[in-house]
Amino acid sequence: MKLAVFDFDSTLMDGETLEYIAQDADIKEKMKTITEKAMNGELDFFESLTQRVSYLKGMEVKHVNEICSNFPYIKGAKELIKELKSNNIKVICFSGGFANALIPAKEHLGFDEGFCNILHEKNGYLTGLVYGEMCAGNSKGIMLQKIQTILNISTEDTMTVGDGANDLSMFKYAGTKVAFCAKDTLKKAANVIVDDKNLLNILNHIKL
Repeated sequence: MKLAVFDFDSTLMDGETLEYIAQDADIKEKMKTITEKAMNGELDFFESLTQRVSYLKGMEVKHVNEICSNFPYIKGAKELIKELKSNNIKVICFSGGFANALIPAKEHLGFDEGFCNILHEKNGYLTGLVYGEMCAGNSKGIMLQKIQTILNISTEDTMTVGDGANDLSMFKYAGTKVAFCAKDTLKKAANVIVDDKNLLNILNHIKL
């Protein structure tokens, strides 16, 4: 193995970024419903993302950053990443979420690089719009192929870890496909399934 790519929400981070950011209880419930459908593959990812982000219009960016800097991480995340890197494996994070969360996560967890989306802001407040590298359902697969080409790493030497339908596209280009506490739609495409909420358990199923 030379490359390990992790999803962020509910894989490295314990929860969904948008649901944490949403303050209003009614909006949180709406987001939860939309997120669930998107992760089960029942909704187009881009449409679900833009719809959920629109609910954040008017939030102060400073407040959003404070929330994102205090996210809880999945048990074993930091330790697993350290172990992979000690074996000269590049560790990347692909997030359908946002830089507000991924930047502090990179500092805390120690992965090599992350790719995510950007919450558009104006004068210190969110506009309800989003753009970036992970906006579509197939974004992770496209980005993974680019990284493999740049680093000259094969599919066989790549591991991907995720939990939802938007991780399917990167599973196509990995020899080791880990469904971590995942939706059934992703488990069907996996060759490693870990249902215990501890990322270190992945080490019981792979050879470094």
